[in-house]
Amino acid sequence: MSVHFSIREDKMKIEGFGNLLPNAMEPGKVKPTGSDKLSSTFSDLIKDVNQDQINSQNSIEKFVSGDGVQLHEVMIAGEKAKTSLQLLMEIRNKTVDMFKELTRMPV
Repeated sequence: MSVHFSIREDKMKIEGFGNLLPNAMEPGKVKPTGSDKLSSTFSDLIKDVNQDQINSQNSIEKFVSGDGVQLHEVMIAGEKAKTSLQLLMEIRNKTVDMFKELTRMPV
């Protein structure tokens, strides 16, 4: 690492930083972190909740059109969709609370 300074007319001029951050500027060189795993977990959870909502809507439509879906199947699908959405919202709320607490921590 080389940093060169020169003083001219009472001003400091930075001429170069050398290889201070060699890997940070090259896109392919940065290794994935644990946050990528967390991100994919949240993404998968959101996809599952969305699929539960779609399944619930489809079971309602099939019940109304008389395609052989029983009422208890519609109710189970609806409750599953409702419960998974409530869980997702609680996870989101706890994550936001955690972030707020982390930003309040002294350094």
